[in-house]
Amino acid sequence: MAKLFEPFTIKETVFKNRIVMAPMCMYQCDQEDGKVTDWHRVHYPTRAVGGVGLIITEATAIQPEGRISSRDLGIWNDNHIDGQEEIVRLMKQNGAKTGIQLAHAGRKATIDSEIYSASAIAFDDNYKIPKEMSIEDIEETIEAFRNGAIRAKKAGFDVIEVHAAHGYLINQFLSPLTNKRTDLYGGSAKNRYHLLSQVIDAINEVWDGPLFARISAHDYSEGGMTPEQYVEMCQWMKQQGVDLIDVSSGAVVPARIPVFPGYQVPFAETIKKHTPIATGAVGLITSPLQAEEILRNDRADLVFLARELLRDPYWAYTAAKVLDADITAPVPYERGWV
Repeated sequence: MAKLFEPFTIKETVFKNRIVMAPMCMYQCDQEDGKVTDWHRVHYPTRAVGGVGLIITEATAIQPEGRISSRDLGIWNDNHIDGQEEIVRLMKQNGAKTGIQLAHAGRKATIDSEIYSASAIAFDDNYKIPKEMSIEDIEETIEAFRNGAIRAKKAGFDVIEVHAAHGYLINQFLSPLTNKRTDLYGGSAKNRYHLLSQVIDAINEVWDGPLFARISAHDYSEGGMTPEQYVEMCQWMKQQGVDLIDVSSGAVVPARIPVFPGYQVPFAETIKKHTPIATGAVGLITSPLQAEEILRNDRADLVFLARELLRDPYWAYTAAKVLDADITAPVPYERGWV
């Protein structure tokens, strides 16, 4: 059997295959209220019908000031639960496990209100200068992650992923390029990890399901983080009960990134081998044979697809044909999936 279609289990949650839809921002909220719209009701269940084992929805803001854009999904108040519960139901009834990515944009927020970061440094000339977070700001944000996890549980999600990548708030604390603090949240690697550590602990107080963390394993800039440096932080995450590291890279500072098929897979492999911890590989993974190679050679445990699932919502069916694997078709599609 193709390994891509073997089940994978974390904390008694069984994913029917190793195919994951990576979180991708849709920016489709109708107003600035962060609520689910018809776009989400169609977009996510379609990938469940297509055979994806786990669908992680887009970055979902745990505070209004933590939105990347004014059209982001939100989980910052109880009014968001019903819409999130609806898309969870629609995905699950079509056979997928469901995940939510809890996020705060930090200095990369493009909303009208004041924005926040580890230090008062703008991403580039096109972004506002953020306010350096006070201890009170940090404590409120940690509590917002905790409350977001409570709401995610009420909505019925199977997985929570903490967004600590792509230059957003937690990543801004982790990288020495963006964290110039001199208090207990800055300086040493342990101090820069302190915010993420507290967020993980806060979520674990209210959540007992699979917990993922997405990291940017390479800053691609002198003095920035590298995969080898992230091994230590991933070891700390594992000790705190994180189950899988979703290994991406870049975007904490403007940088040239060498992009080619599977360019981030070696980072996932490094984290997996040296932590050790389960990992997800992402980044220009497009072909079934490429995905199978990653899994067969134990370079990662799950394969995260992003844009390829925008091009082909039924990629799992395509992969099954290429890899000569048997998968169960949705009953209305049985006549076509032969």
